[in-house]
Amino acid sequence: MSTVPPPNVPPGGYDPRTQWRVYREQQKAAWRAQRDAWKAQQYAYKAKYQHAYGPRVPSVVGPLILVAIGVVWLLIHSGKISGSAFWTWYGRWWPLMLIAAGLAMLAEWALDLKRETPVRRGGGFVGVLILLAVLGFAASGWTRGYWGDWRSNWGDRDDFFNVFGEPQHDLDQQAQSIQIPENASVQIENPRGDVSITSGDSANIEVQAHQVAFANSDEEAKKIFDAEQARVTVSGSAVLVKSDGTNKGRSNLTVTVPKSAHVSVHSGHGDVTAANLNGGVTINSSHGDVHLSVIKGSVQVHFSTDKGDFSAHQVDGDITAEGNCNDLTLSEVTGKVSINGELFGDVHMENVSGPVHVRTSVTEMDVASLPGDLTLNSDNLRVTQSKGQVRVITHSKDVDLTQIYGDMYVEDRDGRIAVEPAASYAVEAKNRKGDVELSLPPNARASISGNTRNGDVVSDFPLSISGDESKSVSGTIGAGGPKVVLEAENGDIHIKRGDEAPPAPPAVSATPAPPNAPHLKAPKVPAAPVTQ
Repeated sequence: MSTVPPPNVPPGGYDPRTQWRVYREQQKAAWRAQRDAWKAQQYAYKAKYQHAYGPRVPSVVGPLILVAIGVVWLLIHSGKISGSAFWTWYGRWWPLMLIAAGLAMLAEWALDLKRETPVRRGGGFVGVLILLAVLGFAASGWTRGYWGDWRSNWGDRDDFFNVFGEPQHDLDQQAQSIQIPENASVQIENPRGDVSITSGDSANIEVQAHQVAFANSDEEAKKIFDAEQARVTVSGSAVLVKSDGTNKGRSNLTVTVPKSAHVSVHSGHGDVTAANLNGGVTINSSHGDVHLSVIKGSVQVHFSTDKGDFSAHQVDGDITAEGNCNDLTLSEVTGKVSINGELFGDVHMENVSGPVHVRTSVTEMDVASLPGDLTLNSDNLRVTQSKGQVRVITHSKDVDLTQIYGDMYVEDRDGRIAVEPAASYAVEAKNRKGDVELSLPPNARASISGNTRNGDVVSDFPLSISGDESKSVSGTIGAGGPKVVLEAENGDIHIKRGDEAPPAPPAVSATPAPPNAPHLKAPKVPAAPVTQ
């Protein structure tokens, strides 16, 4: 065995730590070489891509979006526009933002076509557009009432920027009493706060205001009180009661007018209550409920954005309501009733001497006269005791018409139809998916024809029934009479012998009584203000 050490061995032998350092430096050098190779490859790819597609240049759409956001925020923060009003507008018109961004990108594309060297536009603003679109969907759902009770409870607050707990200050404005002409037209404008209207025996208009301000100091609260102070302006027979309102407060108005005055109200955030008016009333409400009692003359109510409750009791005139409404209750109406819009809550009417017209995206209904009552909700439509023709077109509801003194036309699907004429009247009931049930008095006279597909026909009267999967029924009851046509698709037809004919429907009471429906209560009559 040789005792000669191997060549290139350092004196004293190998040091493991020195070996590890050498190995580590070799690995670092290899990693740096690989990184440099990757970078060189990336640079070559970018150079090749830019040669083919041109260099990247920024788009003007991103800066324009930032400028627009900054301007809107500045206007809201300075009080120039209302935050809630902006979100209401944005919830309806936010797709215009996408259209504007698309037009700007098309304009840039048209300009880029004229360049000698092709360029690529940056798209870093796409994420902002997506965020704004999501906010638009949310604002649209908020405005249209798709957020349910949570939205309603949140919407009771005066403004989005006042939910952070600024102290509340209260002030009763000095009452104003001004003489106005007979049969004057009184217009009340209150963007934030409740409005209560009643009539007095004098020829004066009296205005009281309870003001509320959200501010961190008395000085700031005084500025808010001055800005929202109610003012009365008389110009001939036109009278204007106006409170400008701010995002930082509200003004609750109590107005007493002569009985002969016609009143119109423009209300923003707040409820409207009116009683004992002889000249009619017109109400435009954005966010709030409307309650009316003892009104002579026409009543017109328009819900512009939010869905509020509407009730009216003892109205000697026509009632017209438009827009989105939650609960609607009407009673003791001597004129006609016309409802056009979306109904999200329960509807109850009773003792309406004029025709009733209801039109929503789901239901279209006409009743010639309603001495009885009518109930409508998301699942059911019921009419008990009506005079004259009844016409109903709806879907996804059970329809129940009882003691109807007049011809009937009913069209439904995904629900059940049950009709009961009080005597021998023409009936036409069509159900695309569901049963049809007809109840006739024992002494009824009618000419029956009907058919069903994928259903059965059952009759308590001696009628001719034929068919298998598709069945038909025909014949006469008694000596024959008004034509009765029944159609059911994927449902049964049942012709029942009812009880004895009901008595004649009651006439509308000359002295209206309070409504007897449990959920239909007459609004409280506001007390007359006391002048101090």
